[in-house]
Amino acid sequence: MLDTSARLLRLLGLLQTHREWTGGHLAEELGVTDRTVRRDVEKLRSLGYPIDAIGGVGGGYRLAAGASLPPLLLDDDEAVAVAVGLRGAASGAAVTGIAESSVRALTKLDPMLPSRLRYQVTTLSAAVVSLPHRGPSVDATTLVTIAAAIRDTTRLRFDYTSAGAETSLRDVEPYRLVSSGRRWYLLSWDVARADWRTFRVDRLRLRTPGGPRFAPRPLPAEDLARYLEVALTRVPYRYEAVLVLHGAPDDVRAEVPEWLGTVEERGPDRCQLRIGSDDLDQLAVWVSTFGFEFEVVEPDELRTHLRTLATRMHRAADALNGHPDR
Repeated sequence: MLDTSARLLRLLGLLQTHREWTGGHLAEELGVTDRTVRRDVEKLRSLGYPIDAIGGVGGGYRLAAGASLPPLLLDDDEAVAVAVGLRGAASGAAVTGIAESSVRALTKLDPMLPSRLRYQVTTLSAAVVSLPHRGPSVDATTLVTIAAAIRDTTRLRFDYTSAGAETSLRDVEPYRLVSSGRRWYLLSWDVARADWRTFRVDRLRLRTPGGPRFAPRPLPAEDLARYLEVALTRVPYRYEAVLVLHGAPDDVRAEVPEWLGTVEERGPDRCQLRIGSDDLDQLAVWVSTFGFEFEVVEPDELRTHLRTLATRMHRAADALNGHPDR
């Protein structure tokens, strides 16, 4: 049988990994009597852990939220996951202010890691390079407010700025926050347009108060991940390009991720690609690095930009060959 201190830690670990436990199940897991479980619960409460009693047959217990954060018990894999996640957030987060918070949390977590776990985290961190985030960032408070509205099924009101710099007031039923690359999106039901819409969170400005409660409606697809992948490729961009790629459909799909663009087969050796971006340079880089001959169907701005880039690159290549005046 575990001694009292070890048993308390084991009990706390069980409560942290399960929403509700009956007294009988806890007693069975710990190898003690129901009476001992009740005494141990009282000891944890005296240490500041908020544990609710649940009525019903046999009774039970649940770890509740308290006024302050008590110590957490993490197994080895969980500790490594938290440490690696914090290091990633500290170096390349797209959420305003979270980098500083991650560094503070790391300074508290690192000294507590056993040497074997610290070695794993350090080894992985040394092998990974995080590129700095240069795009728009999202305020953490905004994400928390949206997440709370999703949890509580309350409508949101916000001013939204489109890719074309047009501002509109939106009233939506929020359903999911989506993290894709370095951007955050909100999947919601647009009340005025009576349709599903996906909004970039960095382009919205929440209004207070929000809207009333709503009755959740069925999600737009059973495979929500697949639906969102397709939806994000159709988010309105400043520039939307249509290209013909000279390559077998399977080869093209292997090079073009689904979240980046939509590939449509146009024969055994060519495909049509629809792709969007707010930046012509980004579009030009993407289409030139896929590894296929291609034609630009639209827009005209992309054709003009590719000619400008091609001329600049020719000059750079000639300069390297000793012909700087061309």
